[in-house]
Amino acid sequence: MSSTDKVFPLIVQQDAVRKALPHLDVRGALTRMFLALANNAAVQPAQTFTPFPQGAGDFITYLGVLAEAKVFGAKLSPYIVTESKPVITAWTALMSMETGQPLMWCDAGLLTVERTAGATALAVDHLAAPNARRLAIVGAGAVGQAHVRHLAALRPWDLISVFSPELGGNEAKRAAIGALDERVLVCTRLEDCLRDADVVALCTSSGTPVLSEDRLTKPALITSISTNVANAHEISPAWLPGMEVYCDYRPTTPGSAGEMKLAAQLHGWSPDRVLGDLPELVSGMARKPSGQQHVFFRSIGLGLEDVAIANELFRHIVAQHSYMAK
Repeated sequence: MSSTDKVFPLIVQQDAVRKALPHLDVRGALTRMFLALANNAAVQPAQTFTPFPQGAGDFITYLGVLAEAKVFGAKLSPYIVTESKPVITAWTALMSMETGQPLMWCDAGLLTVERTAGATALAVDHLAAPNARRLAIVGAGAVGQAHVRHLAALRPWDLISVFSPELGGNEAKRAAIGALDERVLVCTRLEDCLRDADVVALCTSSGTPVLSEDRLTKPALITSISTNVANAHEISPAWLPGMEVYCDYRPTTPGSAGEMKLAAQLHGWSPDRVLGDLPELVSGMARKPSGQQHVFFRSIGLGLEDVAIANELFRHIVAQHSYMAK
C-alpha cells in the first residue's frame, strides 16, 4: 500500500459505497470476524451512548478491534434534534493497527443495513432447520429488503412472504419487493405472511411487540433486530422463558436488548439461558436448537461488524485503485 499512502485517509461518500456494495463479500467478512472473536483475535467493547447538552440530541459509538486484519475503528451514529425531522447519520472511521493512522472515513448508512442483514443470515444458516421451506419477513424497508436478499439463498424456500402495513396501497413498492426474488409473496395481512412459517425475520423499527406466539402454527426460528428506542422489543419479554434463545454476542446483547432486559427483570429469565452467540455458532461450539420449541435470535449490531464491513470496503477500493493505476 505504500504507493497509495498519499491518498489516505480515503473519504467514501454514500454514492461510492452504493457502487461498491455488489462487490463486497459481506457474508465472508462477517464469518471471518466472528471466528476471530471466538479465537480471541478481536475485541468487542460495549457500545456507548453520549447525549448532547441541553437535549440537542445524542450519538452512539460502536467500537471494535480486528487484529487479524490489523485494523480497528469506530462507527459514530448521531441523532441531531432540529425544528422538524431529526438528522440521523452514521460514519465509520477505520484505522491501522500498524501505523496508528486513519485509513478511511466512510458513510456507514448502507453498510449498516448490509451488515445487519448479513448477521441475521449467519444466524439463520446455523439455526434454521435444514428442511425449512417457508420464510416470513415482517418489514419492507431497506433492512427488510436486505433480509430478503441475504436470506433467499440459505434454504430452498418454497415461499418468501413479506408483510408491512405500508405495502397495502403502494403498488410501486409492492412491485419492488416482488422483484427481489421470484418466490416472494407480498401479503396484506400479517397472519397470511406468518402461516406455516419456519423462519420469521422481524425487520421493523417498532419499540413494542409486533409478533405473538399465537400467530405461529408450528415451532419457528424468529430473528429480531429491533431499534434504538429505549427497551425496544419486537416480541413480548414474557415469551423468552419458553424459547431457545441465541444472540449476536452474549457479553453485550443481554444487557442492551429490550426484551432480554425486561424478561430478566419481570419474568424470571436469565442471560445464562442464552444457548449460543454468533462466535460460538460459526466456530461450532454452540448447541443447535432442538426443533421442539420456538427459537429466538436477537441482534443489537456490533462495532466489530461495522469495522469488518468497512475493512471489506477499504480492501475493495484499494484493489480497484491499484488496478486502475497499472
